[in-house]
Amino acid sequence: MNALFLQGVSKRFGGLYAVSDITMDVAHGERRALIGPNGAGKTTLFNVIAGDLPASGGEINLFGQNVTRMPVHRRVGLGLRRTYQRSALFDALTVAQNLYLGVLGPNRGHFDMLSLAQKDATRSPRVAEVAESVGLVDRLEACAGELSHGERRQLEFGLAIASEPRLVMLDEPMSGLSPEERVKIVKLLETLPRKVTLLLIEHDMDVALSVAKRVTVLHEGRVIAEGSPEEISANSLVQQVYLGEKLND
Repeated sequence: MNALFLQGVSKRFGGLYAVSDITMDVAHGERRALIGPNGAGKTTLFNVIAGDLPASGGEINLFGQNVTRMPVHRRVGLGLRRTYQRSALFDALTVAQNLYLGVLGPNRGHFDMLSLAQKDATRSPRVAEVAESVGLVDRLEACAGELSHGERRQLEFGLAIASEPRLVMLDEPMSGLSPEERVKIVKLLETLPRKVTLLLIEHDMDVALSVAKRVTVLHEGRVIAEGSPEEISANSLVQQVYLGEKLND
């Protein structure tokens, strides 16, 4: 049983297919990168897997369960967590309170969660543990809105792993980061427990190929290549549609 299995998954907007006939399997504990040029359909596919968008066709299996028509909160309940290209944090709450909301997970009411976070966040051993793992121990009492862009990415990653998920999906975690911040995030990804499966979208080929053990390449909504980082680096079609575009920017 794989962590994630897609069979012929498609997403159509009107008469246009953003992703078409995607078949992909991701093993438990695997580090998989999803790459491709702008407009390839990567984020759309993430949205379909997470349930933010309904699939137009095909089947999505998560940990052996068909979740194709399952709402977002039930997929979260199975252990799926994701981040977005734009930060999705509670800016008025502290780092500790944000992390505590992640620790509580999806099983409480929204206002109940906020109340508990405001009262109990700093007392949670799990909050301290996650803060240390993402390098934010010294920022626990800072409001999320005061964090630098790199620190916000660290906090987002902390939220994603706080409730000990089974599958983490990261959408361009390196976007907008300085070289030093990228090194820090790569180190965070490398410390992710092996029991957690990682699927990430990343435009930085060096990062994608260093973090992932297997790579899937999308172009115009379809899978055009899949393999090890070495195989993808040597693939002439990938060089043409991805590396070629990058070099011509």
